Amino acid sequence: MTVRSADGISCDAHAPIAIVGAGACGLVAALTAADAGVEVIVLERDPLPSGSTALSSGMIPACGTELQNQAGIADSAEIMAQDILAKARSRTDPDLVDLVCRESGPAVDWLVKCHGLPLTLVEGFLYPGHNRLRMHAPVSRTGADLIGGLTRAAETSGITILTDACVTGLYAEADGRINGLVYERPDRSEGRIGCDQLILACNGFGGNPDLVRLHIPDMADAGYFGHVGNQGDALTWGGTLGAQTADLGSFQGHGSVAHPHGILITWALMMDGGIQINTHGERFSSEHDGYSEQGRRVAAQPDGLAWVVFDDRLAELGRGFEDFRLAERAGAVRHASDVSELARVCDVPIQKLAETFRSIERLANGEGQDRFGRDFTSTRPMVPPYHAIRVAGYLFHTQGGLVVDNNARVMREDGTRLPNLYAGGGAARGVSGPSDWGYLSGNGLLTAVTLGRIAGRSAARRVNQVTQD
Repeated sequence: MTVRSADGISCDAHAPIAIVGAGACGLVAALTAADAGVEVIVLERDPLPSGSTALSSGMIPACGTELQNQAGIADSAEIMAQDILAKARSRTDPDLVDLVCRESGPAVDWLVKCHGLPLTLVEGFLYPGHNRLRMHAPVSRTGADLIGGLTRAAETSGITILTDACVTGLYAEADGRINGLVYERPDRSEGRIGCDQLILACNGFGGNPDLVRLHIPDMADAGYFGHVGNQGDALTWGGTLGAQTADLGSFQGHGSVAHPHGILITWALMMDGGIQINTHGERFSSEHDGYSEQGRRVAAQPDGLAWVVFDDRLAELGRGFEDFRLAERAGAVRHASDVSELARVCDVPIQKLAETFRSIERLANGEGQDRFGRDFTSTRPMVPPYHAIRVAGYLFHTQGGLVVDNNARVMREDGTRLPNLYAGGGAARGVSGPSDWGYLSGNGLLTAVTLGRIAGRSAARRVNQVTQD
């Protein structure tokens, strides 16, 4: 992944705006620019658009949306920003937080009204750290359906998506202005595309073991649940161009991926009464802190494994998610009529497990304080029969990256802006602070959608200004 001199290059084609990556960020940027009447070409390394978006639950947090209004949910950018800053312990850029929160509602409304995305408001439970119902997702609650809807919208808008096109280098002038890019096809042949503006929507570096070991050493040996194409290309190109980076130790983890099935199990089970135990039959954390930091905690347990334990009521809640139904069909869910049978099917010590259940019963009755800080009086207690899923802790995607301004333009180390380079989603610095504990549910898709829309709007404005001049 290189930055090459633009001197004397000849290109096969030219587009006013080129976008690297056809995940949520790239497709939202493309739709925004197309709405402004600007021609766009999106380059995607895979045969079909997918990326980290397809591996997610497809939930976009947004405030002040029409869907919230219809449900009687009073929310605002100020309230949402407070939630994000509280989760990140205020160790993130408050101006960026304010920006993406203000952009979130209009972006979701635009996707629904103008591009027909069938998003719904996720109701029934609050994700960790959110004080309002603000998750917007397809009915299936899958990222695959979200990326499918965005792809169909792009096709309807006549946007060119060049698949099987892995961008391997950029062409830049001495002042950092990008004139084009080079991509490689599966047969190793190359193509070159010139551009006036370039948007990097190629996510982070979670798929690059060397960069993970350098910036997130605690997760170097954990499983990776993200897209293998997340190789840190934006960091490499940005570094060569003198771009500023921040929060490279930040990431989203997850402590609830069915093992060995590799299926994401919704954290709604934890938030509405479920628990996690290790192979000793003991709880080891507050499950209400958040699923991101739980990835590291589960990975630190014996054999790097844990069990998600829930009852019939919670199983019905889980069945509202396609991934949970897939886990059931795959045989990942084990069943037990009582605690003794649960100990047997999970192969954990019955004495320890029985004490764990006695403890949470006392806590649910308001007797004593949980040593991990969870409030068991706020949810309905579990009752037999019980169910369990063996899970592992994973690294999902990185949250640090290139620093951008309020127009999503990439900033240099010296505080100036690169002439025509934009970034969003995992390629840009997110709003989760310096580590995994700052990740508020949905932060990844929040910055993918909002920064993608800002980048598309800003790049289109620059193109139109030049055309008018």
